[in-house]
Formats: sequence, structure tokens, C-alpha cells
Amino acid sequence: MSFTSMAESIRIFSLQWQILSLTIALLVYFPIVSGSFFKPFNVSYDHRAIIIAGKRRMLVSAGIHYPRATPEMWSDLIAKSKEGGADVIQTYVFWSGHEPVKGQYNFEGRYDLVKFVKLIGSSGLYLHLRIGPYVCAEWNFGGFPVWLRDIPGIEFRTDNEPFKKEMQKFVTKIVDLMREAKLFCWQGGPIIMLQIENEYGDVEKSYGQKGKDYVKWAASMALGLGAGVPWVMCKQTDAPENIIDACNGYYCDGFKPNSQMKPILWTEDWDGWYTKWGGSLPHRPAEDLAFAVARFYQRGGSFQNYYMYFGGTNFGRTSGGPFYITSYDYDAPLDEYGLRSEPKWGHLKDLHAAIKLCEPALVAADAPQYRKLGSNQEAHIYRGDGETGGKVCAAFLANIDEHKSAHVKFNGRSYTLPPWSVSILPDCRHVAFNTAKVGAQTSVKTVESARPSLGSKSILQKVVGQDNVSYISKSWMALKEPIGIWAENNFTFQGLLEHLNVTKDQSDYLWHKTRITVSEDDISFWKKNGANPTVSIDSMRDVLRVFVNKQLSGSVVGHWVKAVQPVRFMQGNNDLLLLTQTVGLQNYGAFLEKDGAGFRGKAKLTGFKNGDMDLAKSSWTYQVGLKGEAEKIYTVEHNEKAEWSTLETDASPSIFMWYKTYFDTPAGTDPVVLDLESMGKGQAWVNGHHIGRYWNIISQKDGCEKTCDYRGAYYSDKCTTNCGKPTQTRYHVPRSWLKPSSNLLVLFEETGGNPFNISVKTVTAGILCGKVSESHYPPLRKWSTPDYINGTMSINSVAPEVHLHCEDGHVISSIEFASYGTPRGSCDRFSIGKCHASNSLSIVSEACKGRTSCFIEVSNTAFRSDPCSGTLKTLAVMARCSPSQNTSDLSF
Repeated sequence: MSFTSMAESIRIFSLQWQILSLTIALLVYFPIVSGSFFKPFNVSYDHRAIIIAGKRRMLVSAGIHYPRATPEMWSDLIAKSKEGGADVIQTYVFWSGHEPVKGQYNFEGRYDLVKFVKLIGSSGLYLHLRIGPYVCAEWNFGGFPVWLRDIPGIEFRTDNEPFKKEMQKFVTKIVDLMREAKLFCWQGGPIIMLQIENEYGDVEKSYGQKGKDYVKWAASMALGLGAGVPWVMCKQTDAPENIIDACNGYYCDGFKPNSQMKPILWTEDWDGWYTKWGGSLPHRPAEDLAFAVARFYQRGGSFQNYYMYFGGTNFGRTSGGPFYITSYDYDAPLDEYGLRSEPKWGHLKDLHAAIKLCEPALVAADAPQYRKLGSNQEAHIYRGDGETGGKVCAAFLANIDEHKSAHVKFNGRSYTLPPWSVSILPDCRHVAFNTAKVGAQTSVKTVESARPSLGSKSILQKVVGQDNVSYISKSWMALKEPIGIWAENNFTFQGLLEHLNVTKDQSDYLWHKTRITVSEDDISFWKKNGANPTVSIDSMRDVLRVFVNKQLSGSVVGHWVKAVQPVRFMQGNNDLLLLTQTVGLQNYGAFLEKDGAGFRGKAKLTGFKNGDMDLAKSSWTYQVGLKGEAEKIYTVEHNEKAEWSTLETDASPSIFMWYKTYFDTPAGTDPVVLDLESMGKGQAWVNGHHIGRYWNIISQKDGCEKTCDYRGAYYSDKCTTNCGKPTQTRYHVPRSWLKPSSNLLVLFEETGGNPFNISVKTVTAGILCGKVSESHYPPLRKWSTPDYINGTMSINSVAPEVHLHCEDGHVISSIEFASYGTPRGSCDRFSIGKCHASNSLSIVSEACKGRTSCFIEVSNTAFRSDPCSGTLKTLAVMARCSPSQNTSDLSF
């Protein structure tokens, strides 16, 4: 054996030993099988904070909804939340997913709640479990199972016995499940807090006295379950004495609970917003979000949760509505696929680190000392006795002026506060962090045509078009969906029935068919007057398609809008077909059980010679759903049973078509998406997994600002993006749903599209940019070094730095730009300024290339010279990340 091969063997053995050692360590510290993750502890609270194991805590929470990701994604999402500074994970419990049929429970797959909670515990984080069971959450029907509305005499969320019976049964089921799995903190589990109901204060007045009685009952019922942890009600100013009322909103620094004995909790910090089909995309600037969070802790807050930290995907038909899109990205710190959204994720990580440095002082003081620093400037100072002895002090200096920076004096020192910002001083002297000064990297997501897997042997190779896009396949099969009544299980009824009463939400689609007889006199009347008869319906939701003799006359889209659709009949008997469709059931508001779908009010045919025809008096035949749905032709098991035919490449787009093809899984580990921009409206399945609804609808052209100013109060239409473009074109396909090759893709297309132009792509944070000046603050991690703690190092002597880090499995493959001096521009548009260190590129390349992450000090020392004495210098870097070829990539 050669020396080289021996060395390589030793290296491999060493790596294997490290992996084995890590595995043993994980088993020792995270005993998932036993269900015990902590030494059992109790949780209580006082006016200042949640008290964990006898100690007050300042807690940062990350909202993650387990069904909006796959179980294979959960560990990474939890780990990135912890890395970002979270102490707690927060989630709703989704009743409709756990009890889809009355009395039949589902705790498997994406609804394996126990597994999700155990993974949280194994990571060393806590859990805030929001049982509800009403969740809103832009989730179909607000999380209620649709069967609930069919219980005789039921009224949701009020003092109604049928509803309270079912609600208590489900809440009890969840609490008992957690207790049996030993997941409460007093059992050694991660659950430290529960929630009953959800934002009921928004609708309580609609229910009068019965609403007030319901609040008291819900609180009493929850407390009576003996869960042994505090319960919360959010947006509930009349929450009973033993329930903590909490705040939801963009800003909660002015919130006070309804008792001086309760801490200030922020259960939903809206760090973005949801999106509707045809809408632009939300964006909340990192500077404003950090400002809101810092102000919350500055003014006495103690628990804050990001809604959402990871938004995820509304797989299947789970999106609420009406008209909420399949993506639930929410502009969260972790994007829909679980990738970090930078600089938001990194800026908040730095904020959390600064708050943690302040925690000893924040928990030591019962209340802050307030000091006015200027007309729009103020300080809150926390002082007390530290746990290990000695005095502790932390201060927050705020400038709430939306336009101007301010120079203030505090404790004999001068500080400059940018507009709409908070500076955090963990020692009441030195600034560790300012909310408006972003030192975190910016990541630019790249969407690339999929690279074929090296082991792929599929005969269906990707087709590269003239536009250099790699299309999914050149071989497609097609199947026509019948228009109208297609099965013997239809039924006939005199009159128009409410949509949900018929479908039970088992499908988006409900066919209505009636016979219209047209006389020769009617035809003559229409010709003479140059008019056509019209279907007129007082109110409908979400989509109505009108067919005459199986030919589409037109469509109406809206939420409880009047529908007027001209139609053309021939003389004699005509089949009038009305197809009502839902695009997500209502998830917010009072009296959800009465909202329904389909039609409201009068429905008639106008324009006949003898007057209007009342359609409510007609005899209608009803058919629920699509034939392809019923036969499950989207599944691997059943698709071959359908009578598919080859789709020609020059085929014209057709309505109500099923399409299928096969594709190979892209190489690598990057998230996989389907680009469906060439399609119209419909639904998609991969290997039988329902990835959601798709709809190629264009957002409004106006409303997106050219520049986004973080200053001033945020609202959902501020800083939006993507105007004039399709709201959503890319749809997440989790890798755990894929096989190496021959993955079945099935689409149901309603309005006509071209499947040959569908492509499979991967998403990655391919470009990283950092821009930090000498005036930035020292890295937060330096505050925790022994030299600083022991007093042998002054924090002022530490230079700022640029920190670049790729996603896991990637390394920095190249440095595209580097300049230490006075670089101009922003990420992806950097240019060299008048001052530039000529060795910038070589210094940064040496520090970063081939590594997952790197730190570059912003100083003359690091670049071995001063390129322009007396000038404030900045380091700007743009790097490219590429998939790693080595499992032992370096990270410093």
C-alpha cells in the first residue's frame, strides 16, 4: 500500500469514527425512543416572563406548521430555527387533517404530530402547541373538518352544545396524546405552553352574550384537562384569570395583557403576509421586522413568535380562501423550500444573539427604567442582580423618527441612531446591534433547469428547446374529462342545492344539469331583438363555468359576486350545465358553518319571450367531482387503467384534459419545483402525491414600489413585488416524494395549456453577497469569547467582518467580485470605486473558496494595507455556491 493510499484510508477511517462518535452522542443526548428529552421541569409565569424550571426566560419562537412540509424536512427546519436563535417552535394543530372523517383519526405522514414534537425535543427546543381547534392560518375552512357543519343544530365557536361537545372531544384527544407520549415539560418533553381558541376577540361581538359564555367555557374546559402547562388565548382581551391573553400583529410593543399578573406575549409576529391568486408577493424588510422585535423586548415583552418562521406549502386542497395560492412562503426567514431567506434570516439571527446577551438584565429587572433622549428618541434600561453575582445592565436606545437619524447622549456617551431603529447595548455602554444596520449576507435564489441524475436510465430524456430551457418530457399522454354527468351515482333534485351540502368538500367540482326547452318563437324573438338569453345568479363563489350542450359559454370568478353569463340555445331540448368550483373554503370570520359555496339568492334565465325562467324551480341532476378523480388516475396504482392516448406536439390546448408523463429526479439535494407557467388552471400530482392547485393568473401591474423603504409602519401592501407577472408558476415537489427515475406526473387542466413546455427545475441560494463597512459593529459571537468575558479584550478593538455561508451540501466555488475600499452598488451589481485594495479578490478567495462558510475581517490588517487613508472603507463580496463534491468541506 502506498503512503498516499494509506493516508487516504486513515482519513476515511477518521471520518467514519467521527460519524460513529456523533451518532453515539446523539443517541445519548437525544433519546427519541424513550421520549425523554429534558430533565422534567415545571413552567409557570409572573408579570414579567414565562418561568422555566424556576427561571424567567426571554424566549424567541419560530412558527412552523408541520403539514406544510414533509416529515423528511422537519429536522432541517427545526435545526435552522435553532441556528437562527429560536428557543421555541410554535405550531397549530390541524383538526381537519387529524380527523378527516368523524371518529377516524390520522396521525401519519405529514400529520404525525408526535414525531414532529419529538424532533423538537431532540433538538433541545421547546414547543408552544396551539390546539385551537380553530386555526385560521389561511387553511381550508380554518382547520375545521367539513363534516362538522353537518351535525344537526351546530353553530361554530359559540355557546352551542353540539359544537362544544366535538371541540372538547378533539382538544382532549390531543392533550391525552401528548401526555401518553410523555411530551409535556413535567414529563421531560418539550411542550411548555398550549393555546385554546384563536383570535376569537375579532368575532366575539357577533355572538353576543353566547360568545362571552363560550370564552369562559373554553378556558374552563382547557384548564380542566390537567395539561400542567400555561394556556394562552390570543387577541382575547377578556381572557379569564388563569389564561394568558396575547398579541398578534405587525407590532406589539404597546400591548398590555388584561392583568398585571400576566407576562407580555406576542404569539404572531407577522413577518410577511399571505398571497391570493392574482395578487403581488409580500415583502417585509428585515430592518423593519427587527425594529418591531427589538421594540417589543425593549418595552417589556418576553415571548415573541414569528408567524411564520417557515411557511411551507399548501399541499393538496389545504389552502384556505377563497383564492389563497399553493405557496405559503409568507416572506418568512426560511422560504417555502426550507432555504434561508437572506438577509432576513441572518439579520434576525444577529438580533436574537443581541437579545440573548441582554437576557440576564432583562430577567433581573421587574420593569425597565425609562429615559427620554429626544423628541422621538427614548431609552429603556434594565438593571438588576445577575444570577452569578454582580450587577447586570442592558439598554435599548430607540429612534422612532421615520425620516431622520438622531445623535443622542446616553450615560455620558454619544450614539448615532438611524431612523426607525433600535440600538441594543448588552452592557449599557457598547452597541452590539442596530436594527437598521444589516451586516448579514444577501442570498440570491437561482432557479436552474434540472441536471439529470447520474444513475438515471429513463428513456424519457429532457428536451432542450430553442430558449435553452430543459423541458420535462417530449412524450405526453392525454385523456379527456367528460363534460357533465359521468356516472350512475348522480342524483336528481327539484331546485338548486348548496355546493358544500352536496360535495362535503370531497372535490372542488360540482356539476348541475337541467333541460331547457327552446321554442321557435324564442329563437325568432332573440333574432328580432339582437339579444341572447342570460344565466343570472344573484351571488356565487369561487368559479362558475356555464356550458350549453357541453360547449363552454363562459366563466365567472369571484367571491360572492353576481354572475351574468350570456348563453346560446338551439331550438328544441338543450342541456344547461353549471359547474361550481371552490378554490379554498373560507377560513376567517364569524359563522363559518353558514358560509358555504356555490350559489346564493335567485338564479334565473332571462331573455325568453314569455319572461324569465326561475332556475330554482327546475329539476337538476347533480354529479360530485371529476371522473378522473373518482378513478384515481393520478395514482401510480390506477393511472394505467385509464384509456390514455398519445398527445401530439402540435395539439391545440383543450379544456378539461388530463395529462401524464414520467420524469427523472434531478441530481443533487436542491429543492425541486415544477414550472407550470405554460399551463392554465388545474391541479397536479407526482407519484400520487397532490402537490396542490395551480393557476397561471397575472397579478395587477400597479402597486409594486421601485424601491422599498423600511422606514415607517409596515402594512401588507407595502414593498410588494412581482407586479404584472403570474402570481405563482413554480410548485414544490418534495424530494421525499420522488424516486430516482420514472416519476409519474399527472395534471388536470381546466382552461387549456401546453404541457410540452413544463419543466423541472431546482432552487438554490446560488449567489451570496456581503457588504460591511468599518463602521459596522463587531461580530456578535465575539461577545461570548473568553477574552471578552475575562476582560482581556475590549469589544471596541474587534473589527467587523463579512460572513458568507452556503446552504448545506454546497461550497463557495468562486468569488465573482471583491473590493475593499469604496465599492459601489448592491448585490449582483457591485463595481469598484475610487478606492480599492488590489489584493481584495485574492484575499477573499483564499479565505472562502472551497469552504461552506468563511469570515473576512473588514480591516487594513486583513488586507495588509490601507488603500485610502482617512476614508471609511467597505468590503463588498459576491460569491457563488455550488454543490459540494466532498463530504468533509471546511467551514470556519
